[in-house]
Amino acid sequence: MRPENPTPDPPAGEPVPGTPEHAAPGSGGAIATVDALLALLARCADAWDTADRTGDPVDILDHDRQCAELLRRDHPADEELQVAGLVHDIGHVLVPGDDAGHGRHGADAVRALLGERVARLVALHVVAKRFLVATDPVHAAGLSASSLRTLIAQGGPMSPEEARAFRGDPDFAAALALRRADDAGKVVGLSVAPLREWRPVIERVAALARRGRRVRTGPGADAVG
Repeated sequence: MRPENPTPDPPAGEPVPGTPEHAAPGSGGAIATVDALLALLARCADAWDTADRTGDPVDILDHDRQCAELLRRDHPADEELQVAGLVHDIGHVLVPGDDAGHGRHGADAVRALLGERVARLVALHVVAKRFLVATDPVHAAGLSASSLRTLIAQGGPMSPEEARAFRGDPDFAAALALRRADDAGKVVGLSVAPLREWRPVIERVAALARRGRRVRTGPGADAVG
């Protein structure tokens, strides 16, 4: 069942709901290893964003791979963004039917493995949809029927005040890139790289997240370059 009151968008620069500042202590569901993440993504084959398959015309794995491939083409130096595209819709599999919350569920699941930026981009892909619908009539006109149907549950178009705040978010540009790839990556029959070819990229992003945690919290962190 969809929540009646979608969680409001975070102020610019603030953690997205679902980050450690908002998560309940001891909440489970975190993906601990690259193998576990790849297994979850494999489960997304023949899994759909709606139970009756009236939503997107491709399954979640196909869609996520198309999204990641577009981001790799357009942002070749940003592997965190590419991996965020690859995992952005896993929340549909983790908590089926929660259109409003699927970004937060996915973010919660990957944060420990892939780091805060990837998690935040996963959560923000829903926020960015609300922004684009409010500010870009051409983009809004090209949304799929499924995206339009879920928009209300996700909070509807942003108000002018929300849009101004979101423009100041440090992840604003990357979130919009992810959202545009999300809306474009729904082509039936498109040939893209198989899931196994993403393993090295995921491993590099996971290693970067581990190094980041050591720099922030490890002994002698001030000396780490």
